[in-house]
Amino acid sequence: MKDGAPALLPLLRSRAQGDIIAWIMLHPEDESSLTEIARATNTSGATVMREVDRLADAGLIRESRRGNQRLVSADTDNPVFGPLAALMAVTFGPIPVLRNLLGNVAGIRDAFIYGSWAARYEQRPGPVPGDIDVLVVGTADLDELDEIAALAGERLGREVSIRRVRPDAWDQAHDDAFKATVTARPTVTLIEASA
Repeated sequence: MKDGAPALLPLLRSRAQGDIIAWIMLHPEDESSLTEIARATNTSGATVMREVDRLADAGLIRESRRGNQRLVSADTDNPVFGPLAALMAVTFGPIPVLRNLLGNVAGIRDAFIYGSWAARYEQRPGPVPGDIDVLVVGTADLDELDEIAALAGERLGREVSIRRVRPDAWDQAHDDAFKATVTARPTVTLIEASA
């Protein structure tokens, strides 16, 4: 099923294309296999290969081999790299940047983006989001979350707000207006509790 041009950046063909380009451009120091990119972006291997082939044809990535694995990374010497990385950061950047920053934080059970950015990511029409709203369910240190919000804001070129709710409060908030509002609208999962 094709979802068409993404609401976050209608210049692209699909959300998958945006996720793949953002992953590569926002991790310029990493060499990633196509399988790693597919897993990180929740995209099929065939789609990743097609998009990587396009990026290679345009000279936007570097390629190498490790055994039978094709490894790719952003070509930071290409004059398009800087502007393209900046554009991907402000549009598709919240997922890779926030997953990376929150991934090793102790005390996070669940984390997700909600609000206008999540709505645009899920193809809901509307204006360009001004900020990124993140909800962390857990016991993570508030000062550490504030530092991550500031760092993410610098990388994404927009304000990032992280709200923490303790697991017991979130789980028991059956009639809570905030929880009802958040869960009734699109959310984008960053970290999910293991089943």
